Amino acid sequence: MFSILLATDGRMVCGGTGWNTGKTRATLGGASRKCGLMTDMVIEALDWPAIERDLDACGCAVAPKLIAPEACRALAALFPDDRRFRATVVMARHGFGRGEYRYFADPLPGRVAALRRGLYPRLAPIADRWNETMGLDRRYPAEHDAFRAECRAAGQTRPTPLLLRYREGDYNCLHQDVYGALVFPLQVAILLSAPGRDFSGGEFVLTEQRPRMQSRAEVVSPGQGDGVIFAVRERPVQGTRGPYRVALRHGVSRIRGGERFTLGIIFHDAT
Repeated sequence: MFSILLATDGRMVCGGTGWNTGKTRATLGGASRKCGLMTDMVIEALDWPAIERDLDACGCAVAPKLIAPEACRALAALFPDDRRFRATVVMARHGFGRGEYRYFADPLPGRVAALRRGLYPRLAPIADRWNETMGLDRRYPAEHDAFRAECRAAGQTRPTPLLLRYREGDYNCLHQDVYGALVFPLQVAILLSAPGRDFSGGEFVLTEQRPRMQSRAEVVSPGQGDGVIFAVRERPVQGTRGPYRVALRHGVSRIRGGERFTLGIIFHDAT
């Protein structure tokens, strides 16, 4: 059943774990629209100049409290529901690390779709500016639906938002989330579990491979509901002789105990 909940900080949140049919579809549609409006309000309230400065300086930035705790728990509770997902990856089978992740099927859960749709217009101008600085011609549409249409035309038709689960001893090797020729340069990882209560360890790790220099690591410890916005593959860095490119990879350090859920928002679709 889909529901509108009141968060502990007074904000309304939307949650839901099941499919609705028949008469409840109208209710679900109305609740989904409310969820989208509330998500848009949260996104608009973020300190975007500070986020942009952090992205330029470090390649990542924290967007605090994107999702309220009740909604975090509702999203994590979707993990066992096979109807919600198009594919499941057991990481150890592929040498990706340890843990498990599942790609959502279309239609995406309302909150996931709203986050993807709402964050994209804020990030597209940053992506355009980065590409201009790096001498790349690629520019991105203002709205996510238009970018998804470009993905479909390129044969990238499968949605990429995913739910990740790590348990004690699990980790995620450094990697890049590239699923085809079209790649949007930024993505978001939102922590659904509460550090210290639900799990320990499991920090977000981002590395930069700089030309003719040693690699640099950035370690981020977000709170429950916080999103880490970060570069997918490369970003520009201003050097003494002008801008240059650095290559990035991201991962998750070893979980010391408990269980850690993450929502991944990737803006390009997969082949």
